[in-house]
Amino acid sequence: MKFIEINENNKKQYNDYIKESHQSHVYQLYEWGELKNETNWVPYRYMVYDGDTAKAAISLLKKRIPAIGKYFFYAPRGPVCSLTDYETMDFLWENISKIAKQQHVAFLKIDPGAYAGDEELHNYLTSRDFKHIANRKDYKEIQPKFVHRLAVNKDEDRLLAEMSSKTRYNIRYAAKKGVVIKDDCSIDDLKEFYRLLKITANRDNFGARGYEYYVNMWNHLVKNGYGKLFMAEYEGTYIAGAFNLICGNKVWYAYGASDNKMRNKQPNSLVQWTMIKWAIENNCDIYDFGGVSGFADETHPMYGVYRFKKGFGGGVTEFIGEYDLVFSKLHYSMWDKLMPFAIKKRAQILKLLRR
Repeated sequence: MKFIEINENNKKQYNDYIKESHQSHVYQLYEWGELKNETNWVPYRYMVYDGDTAKAAISLLKKRIPAIGKYFFYAPRGPVCSLTDYETMDFLWENISKIAKQQHVAFLKIDPGAYAGDEELHNYLTSRDFKHIANRKDYKEIQPKFVHRLAVNKDEDRLLAEMSSKTRYNIRYAAKKGVVIKDDCSIDDLKEFYRLLKITANRDNFGARGYEYYVNMWNHLVKNGYGKLFMAEYEGTYIAGAFNLICGNKVWYAYGASDNKMRNKQPNSLVQWTMIKWAIENNCDIYDFGGVSGFADETHPMYGVYRFKKGFGGGVTEFIGEYDLVFSKLHYSMWDKLMPFAIKKRAQILKLLRR
């Protein structure tokens, strides 16, 4: 087998493999690495070939560990390959281990796109010295362990029929009241989306990234066909919007925003429905609404988000979680001891990791 580094010259073959794989994910695309490179992550991409046949691909993001002086590799929703092809994965880990030593990397973190309960994959990874850490109470995953997903490989009438009556009503109500969705947005519309995002962040008490990040998303993802902006307009004014991402057979709802005014016109419901229809038009099988709490507890602060997403049908998907492959026991032990302290400042550490 061959282990090949990917660059601008051969990125097409890399992206094509990602998009065609059952494990396809936008976070493993070449362009996602370029986006993260704008925020102090260093991307490395590799492929494994057996003769002329591509067997695996992985995008590694490298970042310095605060206060330790070493780095870690992170493969968000990677690797992309058959997760039962142990020979290929063994070859992959062997070569990444060599690179890690050269790059002063203390450990590799992966969170594969496999589902919780995959004992075969879990047993394989732990037999190769990966540590399963996703269920630790003193640690918060970088990517959400629970997401709400909708199967969209069906016609629109069936999808509408499978929604809650309230969601179906809100979609029709928004259209009836004159809300119009613009799906051919330009960079000028991005400025309006960011204005709404800041309003939403203040209302719902969460931190919004700087405008430059969304400009970078536009340049690296939207311009290359991996993202799209949808804006809801009412009487000549934008009142809501959403960013989605696409790769292979999946669409992800990435960011949403709405004004404090006219929320009673239900623009968010119509925006979501428009994006679902766009996923169907692009022959996708899965529409991913993003993270949810994982259980229907009405007292949970994210219950409202869960209820909104649940109204469109589908259900909660739980991923297998994160696994760490340790290259330096000393520095990993320092990281391990640092994390409980970091959880006390979770907002700060997650902001650092997710930037």
